[in-house]
Amino acid sequence: MIHEYAIEKYGAAGLLASSADRGWSGLSAELRRHNDGVIAWKNAQAETEICVDVSGNGSVITRRGGGIIDRTVAERGTIWLSPAGVQEGVIDISDPLPGILHVYLSPNRFSPAALGVDLDPSTVASLGYQKSFQDPLLAEIAYALLSELENQTSAGRLLADTLATSLAARLVQKHLSPSEPRVSPPAARKGLDRRRLARVLDYIDASLEGDLTLDHLASIACLSTFHFARAFKAAVGQSPHRYISDKRLERAKALLTGADRSLVDIALALNFSGQANFTRAFRQATGQTPGRYRRNSSL
Repeated sequence: MIHEYAIEKYGAAGLLASSADRGWSGLSAELRRHNDGVIAWKNAQAETEICVDVSGNGSVITRRGGGIIDRTVAERGTIWLSPAGVQEGVIDISDPLPGILHVYLSPNRFSPAALGVDLDPSTVASLGYQKSFQDPLLAEIAYALLSELENQTSAGRLLADTLATSLAARLVQKHLSPSEPRVSPPAARKGLDRRRLARVLDYIDASLEGDLTLDHLASIACLSTFHFARAFKAAVGQSPHRYISDKRLERAKALLTGADRSLVDIALALNFSGQANFTRAFRQATGQTPGRYRRNSSL
């Protein structure tokens, strides 16, 4: 299903890609094109919306809302932030925009369990309706989400979980209203201790054909999601998303050379939304389609 708030605000036309069928939690994303003209809305949004220009064409964007008027020439990496609770606003677009990534971040991504810091709700509420800005880190997060939207990977849900936490942490760290204190999330320790790391790795190995989420892995390690992602990388040398992607690739090869399971069954077992996405990801990783890999392995 397309994000209901996005339909109300932008309409159903112009949607190029969506995370609606990906099972992402606490974060959703849509790639849209927008025609020139005026977009106006009046209903309050429940989530923080981050819009990132991923193409750049020099269109002049004028935004009115939250007591500010902002006019900017759009270029790749330009970011617009609309916090949860904004009641109404107007966007005037001078020329068509071929690619804007809309990211919707739910309030639970700012919770102490997610960030590892005890934030007062009023602090998060101070994320104001801001003028456009550039933030290279936020832009890179957006590009990574866009890549996952366009080319699904087996651990895409885990990647979205990780990026959602990083996105919330960056907003808290750098983009609070000027009157609010800056809050820096705690630095990760050097890594997980051996016992907790073994428990997490054992769980991953046993659940490669199941639903792996960053929140659950973090709870196994008794850490916040923000801390866990960094501690895991420090201990293993790979992010949770990359580690699980590699492990699922190994599992895919074993399934292709073992029992005669259908390609679509293997795709769904490894958390792809369909056989086409599985084939594309497998070929990108190995240079072969799953079917050719299976045939070559049987020779």
